[in-house]
Amino acid sequence: MPLRETLARVDADLAAGRIPLARQRLRGLVSSFPDDLTLRRRLAGVYRLYGDAAEAGRWMYLEEDRDAGESAAFEDRYGSPGWRMKALAWHGPEAKAATAFATGQLVALRTACAEELGHPVDWDNPASYRDGLEGEGEAPSRPRTVGGVLASTGCLVAALGSLAIWVNGLMALFD
Repeated sequence: MPLRETLARVDADLAAGRIPLARQRLRGLVSSFPDDLTLRRRLAGVYRLYGDAAEAGRWMYLEEDRDAGESAAFEDRYGSPGWRMKALAWHGPEAKAATAFATGQLVALRTACAEELGHPVDWDNPASYRDGLEGEGEAPSRPRTVGGVLASTGCLVAALGSLAIWVNGLMALFD
């Protein structure tokens, strides 16, 4: 689907209150166009609707007018330079960045990761900074949200209800 059409759908989703769908579409666009800072900015805006400062900071990390608190939350959640490189999902050389600030951020992060690991790392070769990820276990977890807890509870109730209906039907067969 073309970029403009997808962005129009994102706008329609947001207007209709379908925030998760808008977020999913924007994540797909950022994956397809990692050097488009406008898409990253829009994705950060969606995460602000969720109140997720760390994810908003993640997607605004390459912007000069980023919020310091959001950037700090991002750096806190993704504690090492290797995790931050992975989280930024950048592809290609830093020179592809649209602004000098973004280029500087990417270079600084890659340099910090290389210094921490003791060897050169490359944005296009995740194996080059994977060493920094293995020692830290799982990827950083996200805080639980009310919506996530409600969704999990709803799934559990639906599963138990289905089980009860199944058991009731099974018992009716033997009556």
